[in-house]
Order: sequence, then structure tokens, then C-alpha cells
Amino acid sequence: MAKKPTEEVRARKKAALATPTDLGSNAIRDLEGALNAVLADTYALYLKTKNFHWHMSGPHFRDYHLLLDEQAAEILATTDDIAERVRKIGGTTLRSIGHISRLQRVKDNDADFVTPQDMLAELRDDNRDHVKRLREAHDLADEHEDVATASLIENWIDETEKRAWFLFETSRGA
Repeated sequence: MAKKPTEEVRARKKAALATPTDLGSNAIRDLEGALNAVLADTYALYLKTKNFHWHMSGPHFRDYHLLLDEQAAEILATTDDIAERVRKIGGTTLRSIGHISRLQRVKDNDADFVTPQDMLAELRDDNRDHVKRLREAHDLADEHEDVATASLIENWIDETEKRAWFLFETSRGA
């Protein structure tokens, strides 16, 4: 006997997002948690970078404005790779702004005015902290022998270190 349409809908809603993987359930759980926290931080860092980009002022406006726009684009570009990695290993990923706010470790800056030098310093420190958290996620990937996740994280670390370096050099001697 065929299922009624409402039963089919209920069955589909209950169906798991079963992605085939050779990782164990503990590895999936641990990596899903770590990567979702990294993803939340990445979105928070993206929005803070754009916030400072939009509110930049002063004699170096154009250079700083363009630098932060370039960095924001690079940060945003990693979000899809992070989320897709979570799905590839069989996990689920962020679903809303609220979910991001519950997981993010990057502190928001809602100040009405921030000096350009303070913006650069804050973003430099946020990127340095992001590197530390990426290294922690890398260690977890190594622990679970997930070489693909570890390899991706290595690239994200390099990109984040480059942003921190540019922010440091840009603000040096100011």
C-alpha cells in the first residue's frame, strides 16, 4: 500500500543527511564541532572586517579601505569550503545568524567610531587568534587521521597568517 502524501513528507523530514564517510562517529562529532566553530568565527571576522572597511576614515582611507575589502573577500571565500568540508565528513553545518552568534569566539565591535590604527590592530589580533583556533582544529583532524581536513586547514592558516602580517606591516610605526 502506498504511503499517504503527509506520511511521505514526514518520512523525508526525518531522513538523516547520511553522507558516506569512513570516519567514525566520534571523529565526525569532534570535527563537525570544531569546523562549525571555525566557520562561525570566519563569518564574524568577515563582518568585522567589512564593518571596519565601511567605517574607515583618515589620511590613509583609500589604502586601508581597499586592503580591508580585499581581506574580507578572501575571508568570505573560505566559508563555503569550510561548510562543505563539514558536510563531506557527514556532519551538518551552521543554519542561521543566531547559530553563528552562539558559536563565534571573535568579539564584535559595535563602537560608533574606531580609529584606523585601532581597527588594524584589532583585526591583526583577531586574525592571530583565528590562526590559533585553526591550529587546534588541525590537531583534531590529525588526531582523527582526517588528512583532507588537515590539508584544507593548512591553507586557511597560511591565508590567515598573511592577513595578520599585512595588518601588522600596514600599522607599523604609526
